[in-house]
Amino acid sequence: MRVWTRRGRLVQRLASRVREEVRSRWRRFEALWRRSMQLRVVVSTLALSMAVVFALGMMLQWQITSQLLSTKETAAISQVEVSLPILERELTAVDPNADNVTEQLQAALNRLTTTSSGQSTTETVAGAFEPVLVDGRAPGERSQQPAAGPIDDVPSDLRQFVERGQLATKITTAHREKGTSVTMLAVGTPVSTATRQLQVYLLFPLTAEQNTLEVLQQTLLLGGLVLLVMVGAITNLVTRQVVRPVRQAAQIAEQLAEGDLDKRMRVIGEDDVARLAESFNEMADSLKQQITQLEEFGQLQRRFTSDVSHELRTPLTTVRMAADVLHASREQFPPGLSRSTELLVDELDRFELLLGDLLEISRLDAGVADLAAEQLDLAEIVDRSVEALRPIADTSGVVLRVIAPSGGELTIVADARRLERIMRNLVANAIDHAEGGPVEIRLGGNDQAVAVTVRDYGVGLRSGEAELVFTRFWRADPSRNRRTGGTGLGLSISLEDARLHGGGLDAWGEPGEGSCFRLTLPRRPGEAFDASPLSMPGTRRIAAPEALLAASVDPPKDGEAGDPDFRDRGPARLSEHTWEGE
Repeated sequence: MRVWTRRGRLVQRLASRVREEVRSRWRRFEALWRRSMQLRVVVSTLALSMAVVFALGMMLQWQITSQLLSTKETAAISQVEVSLPILERELTAVDPNADNVTEQLQAALNRLTTTSSGQSTTETVAGAFEPVLVDGRAPGERSQQPAAGPIDDVPSDLRQFVERGQLATKITTAHREKGTSVTMLAVGTPVSTATRQLQVYLLFPLTAEQNTLEVLQQTLLLGGLVLLVMVGAITNLVTRQVVRPVRQAAQIAEQLAEGDLDKRMRVIGEDDVARLAESFNEMADSLKQQITQLEEFGQLQRRFTSDVSHELRTPLTTVRMAADVLHASREQFPPGLSRSTELLVDELDRFELLLGDLLEISRLDAGVADLAAEQLDLAEIVDRSVEALRPIADTSGVVLRVIAPSGGELTIVADARRLERIMRNLVANAIDHAEGGPVEIRLGGNDQAVAVTVRDYGVGLRSGEAELVFTRFWRADPSRNRRTGGTGLGLSISLEDARLHGGGLDAWGEPGEGSCFRLTLPRRPGEAFDASPLSMPGTRRIAAPEALLAASVDPPKDGEAGDPDFRDRGPARLSEHTWEGE
């Protein structure tokens, strides 16, 4: 029993390996089929050619077979017409009712065979035959009726036609000794005697015709195979002449995309492929010229932005000093002048912020931005950013809530200044668009990456705006009043900071349902990660924000938020709010 169990396991393992090998080979073939146009053209041409060759071969074989059988049947009927008078003359003295009628019939057949052997023309056309003579109208069963010759080789349905006085033919197979069989054409006709009609059958073997058909089939098969090989070779050659320039163009296009703008295609001849190569090279020259112009324009633009930003700092410092002096003495001014002084200081603050963002953008565009990476606690960075913006949130009536996983380490190697700037931009943007509703900051992490989502329940984003929010100076609603004094560059700089760490920044939003931004960073800059630890609201249903609108005086304690896997960090004046589906 153990031996059979072991053998069964071996058989199962072998079958599993065979299945895996077949699947692997099939996957490789599928990949090659998708990539190679030459293979698809050759295989398709061979398949169609095979169908045409098969149809043509079947038609030729049917035509030749029909012609051979028709010729054989015509010759056999001619042989019957020649043999019938001879047989009737020999059967004149035969009495079907005599006791020795079988011997008389056999003697008549012998004389028929001897006489027919001299008919060279008929025998050359119809070939050799075996005669059968039988008295089908004799009383008794068929097996007991007088007969001469191999009567068992004559089909019974053919005998029925001949017994009714009709000339009939049929192709039949006669079985011989040692399991062999012979295909024959049987021709039957009635023959007259002194008393009543007998039936004579001539059996013509079709061995020669079968040999002819076998030679024909072998010739057609061999010719079809040779034709398919030649068609495949010709198709492969022709397709390669067309596909090779396309492959060369694809390779050169990839090299152009990688930045090697000096690659060009070889131009050979003056045909369509040569014109394609010339057009491709002209396109590459045009692209190189335009890219060079754009690079020069971009360098000039970055240099202009950097120079203007630096040059504006000196007069801005002077204006700042004068504004500070005026602002310090604003109580001595009339009310209108005092208010103007406050507006001047506010706009100078916004101007300094804009200059800082422009300088940062110019450094990012120039590729000279670097990371001052260090070991950080993501939760502390988030808390610090939230606390810095809490006064603005309180003024706007916006409740801020931070939810971090309990017991999970959110340590990360990153640039603290850039990471804090990302969080400030995301939270400030959420406050601006929260419409007085709550803002939820959720933290998460896994072995490869950490993530932060900033969710508000305000106006949201219309269709297609999630891809535009990171565009410089783009605003969903230019008429909205910013509470945080943004410059329109915050989200763009945040996206570049996230990419500088090797991470990403995603956006989601629906009209009337708010928006959500997700920051995902690897544990170490540049390391790869499979997926973000946190999902976006578009992939799950979030509970309605009415629960967030109910406020409490004291912040909830750890574990009171309705979710044992999360804990509240920092003061939050809300009741419990759960995320469905977690």
